[in-house]
Amino acid sequence: MAKNISNKKTNRANNRPNCLKVTKKSQKVNLQQVRIKDINGNIIKVRLSAREIRTLKNAA
Repeated sequence: MAKNISNKKTNRANNRPNCLKVTKKSQKVNLQQVRIKDINGNIIKVRLSAREIRTLKNAA
């Protein structure tokens, strides 16, 4: 099972149509499973957001 190491949470906001009636909406984080090598060379499954995955790919 993958470990969730991302600290991101759902984004809460107001949904405002043309009639200006306010309803709550939530945007969930785009979490994806990725396999990462640790210091010893072992492969670990983790759940990261898509933005964090992109950052790790650019850093490597």
